Amino acid sequence: MTGISQLRRGWQIQQRVIVALIVRELLTRFGRENIGFLWMMAEPLLFAGLVGTLYNYTIGTSEHGIGVVAFIASGYIPLTVLRNSFGRCIHIFAANSALLYHRQVKILDFVVARFAIEMIGGMMAYLFIGILLYNLGLFPLPSHLGFLLGGWALYMMFIFSVCLIIAPLSEMSEALEKLMPVTVYVAIPFSGTFNMASWLSPTAREVVLYSPMVNAMEMMRYGLFGGSVRPYYNVWNPVGVSMGLAVVGFALINHVRRILTVE
Repeated sequence: MTGISQLRRGWQIQQRVIVALIVRELLTRFGRENIGFLWMMAEPLLFAGLVGTLYNYTIGTSEHGIGVVAFIASGYIPLTVLRNSFGRCIHIFAANSALLYHRQVKILDFVVARFAIEMIGGMMAYLFIGILLYNLGLFPLPSHLGFLLGGWALYMMFIFSVCLIIAPLSEMSEALEKLMPVTVYVAIPFSGTFNMASWLSPTAREVVLYSPMVNAMEMMRYGLFGGSVRPYYNVWNPVGVSMGLAVVGFALINHVRRILTVE
């Protein structure tokens, strides 16, 4: 068997492992009753819908010439993916350590599976709420689909890279579990969820554009609203930061695998 064939075979095995872990996680989390798997979509959809409605009644139907409901929904759904992904990675290795008796299962697969669930749920919620609000006249058709998808991919890349660090650190320190909710809320001003960079002062804009999330969100908003907004972004910021965090995360995961006790 050639090296390429071995790599292809190994990749196929890991794909099946990840799919099996996703199905197992979905059944454990949602069960087979009621709406089951649709909770992946319903949870971020409910959060985004409620927050968008609240803003609609408190500050009006539009802000800076953009519909408030569409603006909040388009930013809040990626934020729910971030929050849920970070929370689901806490103690993920210890909780699933028994599965490591299977040779094909790697601890990295646990992170990939749980992140994939949150990402897919967020994508489904974004699509559904977009279609629903569009039919109500509250959501635009994407002006530049490539920017929307590219910004989403960069946002998800950053979230995944942080998950690679949170997962092993949570096994090394109990304090991380307590600090995580506070950290997520502190990160909201640097997520681009509730404002565009162009709405800020030049000094504040320079600060927030160091955030990979803001750069990715600016791309998504431009892809959605087109010429109605003035985006500020640097593609290489989220790419570079995510790659750097991923390298650190892989090193930490390898360290935890050596010290992890399989029960």
